[in-house]
Amino acid sequence: MKLITSGIKGTEDILPADSYKWQFVEDIMRGQAQSYGFKEIRTPVFEHTELFNRSVGDTTDVVQKEMYTFTTKGGESVTLRPEGTAGAARAMLEHGIYNDGYPVKVYYFTSCYRYEKPQKGRQREFHQFGIEVYGAPSFYADAEVICCANSVFDRLGVRGLSLELNSIGCKHCRPKYHDALKDYFRQHESELCDTCRDRLERNPMRILDCKSPVCSEIAANAPTVLDYICDDCKEHFEGVKSCLDAVGIEYKVNPRIVRGLDYYTRTVFEFVSENIGAQGTVCGGGRYDGLIEELGGQPTPSLGFGLGLERLLLLLDTQGIELEKPPVCDLYVIGIGDKAKLKAFEIVEGIRNSSLIAEGDIVGRSTKAQMKYADKIEAKFSVVIGDDELAANKATVKNMMNGSKKEVPLDEGFYDAFFAMYVNGANDSFMEKLGLV
Repeated sequence: MKLITSGIKGTEDILPADSYKWQFVEDIMRGQAQSYGFKEIRTPVFEHTELFNRSVGDTTDVVQKEMYTFTTKGGESVTLRPEGTAGAARAMLEHGIYNDGYPVKVYYFTSCYRYEKPQKGRQREFHQFGIEVYGAPSFYADAEVICCANSVFDRLGVRGLSLELNSIGCKHCRPKYHDALKDYFRQHESELCDTCRDRLERNPMRILDCKSPVCSEIAANAPTVLDYICDDCKEHFEGVKSCLDAVGIEYKVNPRIVRGLDYYTRTVFEFVSENIGAQGTVCGGGRYDGLIEELGGQPTPSLGFGLGLERLLLLLDTQGIELEKPPVCDLYVIGIGDKAKLKAFEIVEGIRNSSLIAEGDIVGRSTKAQMKYADKIEAKFSVVIGDDELAANKATVKNMMNGSKKEVPLDEGFYDAFFAMYVNGANDSFMEKLGLV
């Protein structure tokens, strides 16, 4: 039978065989974010298009080429979020979260959408872990954000990442840099792509981020921003570096990093890997002190990062890093006959209510097939209940790990007897799960 349709190009299904990997890394990220004082925020998958035009920037590739924008039945222009920062900033302003006092520190897991050519580690629907900090002007905040990202990689055992830093200046010193870029790129204007020729007068820094090989080659010899930043930006950048030096995080200064979104100011950074192809940036972020004001709020220093989950999981796989497997069935209960099946159902629910994993047949398998299924799902223990067991009010629980067996009652004492057998025949991790160690 032919399927009616298949998944849309640029999207991927996360199947049960792999979903545990996502859950594992998300738990690590959530734990690290919380240890840094961040709280979770969840925002809608679509926003008014103006939000991204104003925040991301109308000269960026994201806005010009990649956004999924459509008109609603009510005539509104809305866009599927291409990144997570703008929505978080809008929510912070709209709901007055800043009234609780600064700094505001939030984290999120979000799906993002960009219409671009699917590639290794990046699809048209992709997922990010991000953190945002509002109201913290100090370079210590920049360093803390970088440390938070680094702590995730450390917890996961990721190797060979390179942290690259740059400062792209502020609204006071960046105009001088723009003038220098315009002077340089005007000499090559006829060679630039159509998009970059349009950017030349409006926002020449975007040419540095162009993916065209010709534009990239021209940009390689362009003036560097570090030669134009003001003394305040230099002092701030030196402060960030001194903090990273103090905690032993290695980095290198890369004056070509500008990031792909217009809201960035001062510090920008990327964690880059050589193990996942040309698009090796796993995590990127920095400071965006003008964003909140651009969205209608008061001037508010802001910063954060986005970490791509697909790229991270690809990197973990490439480096052979094995993630903790999901828990398996603790007890599989086989019932033979209608009364026994009802008793089996009762026991399964009782075990589940005790925070263990239990299963019983719900598809009509034979007794032999149920036993094979218990093996297949790697159940730790199993028990068979039939008419004889019901009459005697006893059943035999089998330890599937070592083959040992123990007779237990089928009344209320079953649970105490099973837990005792479970703990005696289980390793420390099982005991920990029960809260017994």
